[in-house]
Amino acid sequence: VQLQASGGGSVQAGGSLRLSCAASGRTFSSYVMGWFRRAPGQEREFVAAISRYGGTYYADSVKGRFTISRDNAENTVYLQMNSLKPEDTAVYLCSAAGSRAIPTTTTMYDFWGQGTLVTVSS
Repeated sequence: VQLQASGGGSVQAGGSLRLSCAASGRTFSSYVMGWFRRAPGQEREFVAAISRYGGTYYADSVKGRFTISRDNAENTVYLQMNSLKPEDTAVYLCSAAGSRAIPTTTTMYDFWGQGTLVTVSS
């Protein structure tokens, strides 16, 4: 599976952005899809994930502000980010895991996209 993330940009605090991740391959619907982020000088951090059947899981830091969704017909996963804060500034990476449960650790994901930069100014 090849993943291509897009939709990053610069916004002011309180603003919104919608990230997209387009996947190649005909088995997209069989993967758990996740979003991680890496802030400058920080380790990669779990943000959100969605199961094959639409179940979702979020990091506490984004719960209530971010929404993950997927369109299996379009082989695309989305991350709607609202009420953005400066601490959300990071490179956001999409990933795919061939597991049944929703993993939150990087080692459980099999495929990674190149990332898209989100910058939130105060």
